[in-house]
Amino acid sequence: MSARGQFSSRIGFILAAAGSAVGLGNIWGFPTQVAENGGAAFVLMYIILAFVLAYPVLMAELLIGRYSRSNMVDALGNLGGIAGRATGVWGLVTVSLILSFYALVAGWMIAYFASPIAQLLGMPDIASWLTTQSVMRDVLFCGLFLLLTAGIVLGGVSQGIERWSVRLMPALFVMILILIFYVATLDGAAEGFKRYLVPDFDRVFKPDLLIDAMGQAFFSMSLGVGTMLVYGSYMSKQERITSLGASVALVDIGVAILASLLIIPAMYVAAHNGVQIFSDSNTLISGPQLIFAVLPALFDSMGSVGIFVAIFFFALMVVAAVTSSISMLEVPVAYVTENKGFGRKATVWVMTAIIMLVSTVIANNFNALFGLVINATTKYSQPLLGLCLCIFAGWVWKRDQALQELKEGNPDAENSLFWKIWPWYVRFVCPVVIIVMFYRSLSAA
Repeated sequence: MSARGQFSSRIGFILAAAGSAVGLGNIWGFPTQVAENGGAAFVLMYIILAFVLAYPVLMAELLIGRYSRSNMVDALGNLGGIAGRATGVWGLVTVSLILSFYALVAGWMIAYFASPIAQLLGMPDIASWLTTQSVMRDVLFCGLFLLLTAGIVLGGVSQGIERWSVRLMPALFVMILILIFYVATLDGAAEGFKRYLVPDFDRVFKPDLLIDAMGQAFFSMSLGVGTMLVYGSYMSKQERITSLGASVALVDIGVAILASLLIIPAMYVAAHNGVQIFSDSNTLISGPQLIFAVLPALFDSMGSVGIFVAIFFFALMVVAAVTSSISMLEVPVAYVTENKGFGRKATVWVMTAIIMLVSTVIANNFNALFGLVINATTKYSQPLLGLCLCIFAGWVWKRDQALQELKEGNPDAENSLFWKIWPWYVRFVCPVVIIVMFYRSLSAA
């Protein structure tokens, strides 16, 4: 038990856990959902649902993790026997597969970061190669990103994950703010700010908006795959866990809102400069096409200053990717080090090599596997894992054990509003909402 790592400070845990939640999806997915779903009205419902749905599930992971002081497989195994261990293994495989495709996407970010630098150095052929998809480019930069991730995880909890999270997360905020202020000075930005900040309250209670907001709230906090559970297992028993969980949720929400303040105005600046920002179905372009087509076209239209803006923007994207990837790699690393007797160094390199191998297979069979792996993990596996965690926390875990864990750092927890609501809420409400979301995603497929 004493050999396990532990976060050394409140701020270290908050920034590491929020960094796990803050990923590329916050920056390329959330802003366009906001713009298409009533602007600030969607943001309001997202904030409400983040605490109504995502926060209770987040607390389930953190509480189980700190109570068990172990990896996901052992933590759920201690609660639910063979079924618990099977769920833990399922989560471990899922998060490893997510990291396998995530590393490919993050590798593209590094390549797009390097491309304008190559232009500045007078190497146009290399700059063009860096932004042209090929198996060689994808595998090379995927490997580079995984090496960067492994280098941080090698340092352990306090000297690796925490140390770099308290550097990278503030840097992320600063970079977003600088870009927001710069974009605000450009022609067309005002229309984007209006699209974002002026709420369309007629859409607040439309089913599609509510379900989209619920889905964004749940998935943006990287719930269901064990990252928060493992981070919770590294949390000090003296910390008040409910307030730490709320802080993580607030930081994640804050980054999503700031990303919208950057991306939506930037898209309208691009439109002002003649760049197409709407798809054939008349919706704002989102996802990879937004990042790798719309925004680079915007940077190109800016002239010489666009090169520097591109470097800065893709540096931001790499930072966002790293803060998530280190938590993903830590999930299998924690399991192997605690169960197989391997040292951290050997485990990190072995797990990195395995994930790199899977990424290489995906890159070599991109059309067949890339979308398949994304859908299998994020659309199907992750919500079902979230459902299982609710069942373990609400139905399997003994109520008095959960209360005792909550009292660590907060002796009066039994009388708190959280304890009066959370046990039945995570038992009944969260599973129903997750099932509804899952059914809707299947119906829409």
